[in-house]
Amino acid sequence: MAWMAWTWPTGVFFAVIASLLVIFTILAIRYPETPRIGVLRIETTRGDRLFITLLGSAFINLAWLGLVGTTQWAALIVCLIYAAAVFRWV
Repeated sequence: MAWMAWTWPTGVFFAVIASLLVIFTILAIRYPETPRIGVLRIETTRGDRLFITLLGSAFINLAWLGLVGTTQWAALIVCLIYAAAVFRWV
């Protein structure tokens, strides 16, 4: 797969996403959840909140690249705070 230019960060990124999907699938099977209504006034489950978190994190990282530059470590911290807020209040 040399044509895809796989690097360690790329591999780790996809491994984390795959692990999240597996973990959330196991959680859904072991601990079924009823949807709850948060700040957005829509019913969300853990999977919905994960999707909202991943989508928002992508936008945060893109905005960070456009406004700040290539150093993404601070954007990761912002994404983790965003994820905690989404899972707490959405």
